[in-house]
Amino acid sequence: MPLWLFIFLAALAIIGAAGVVLQRHPVHSLLSLVMTLVVIAVLFIGLGAATVGFLQMIVYAGAIMVLFLFVIWLLNLQSQPLEPGHLALKFLGSLGSAALIAELLLFVVHPPPAITQNRAVAMDFGSIGRLAQSLFTDYLIAFEATSVLLLVGVIGGVALARRTTAGGGGAPGGTP
Repeated sequence: MPLWLFIFLAALAIIGAAGVVLQRHPVHSLLSLVMTLVVIAVLFIGLGAATVGFLQMIVYAGAIMVLFLFVIWLLNLQSQPLEPGHLALKFLGSLGSAALIAELLLFVVHPPPAITQNRAVAMDFGSIGRLAQSLFTDYLIAFEATSVLLLVGVIGGVALARRTTAGGGGAPGGTP
């Protein structure tokens, strides 16, 4: 991948990630996240990790984002302005951002030795078979725990969407 294309895609991913945070409407924020995940998948493919890139596109940009979109629609989330009393949240967010920028600058100025060393990799590194073997042997518990957490998230979203009305029981439509 040419350096100029990598820099362009990296800048596009950063702009998309900033759009996730800066958008006021949840659906617009979600669309920015989809753009960011697709650009990251293109970066993976361009760097020679086609399997990871396609999995990124199918799983995250496809399935997970559709799940998030349905939860947003089920909960009927609207954009809510930040109240002026949340000065502590703004301060902590600024402090966290400054710490993240300082850490990133430290990595740019003094990269860890593992990044600068070239290591030989196996011929089947990144293949579907190797990925499946690793996923279903070494990381099986983490894989299943993630699927259970996603299921709990969907059930929680549906349960929150079916809130009872103040008049007593039933669906939001009014029938008990």
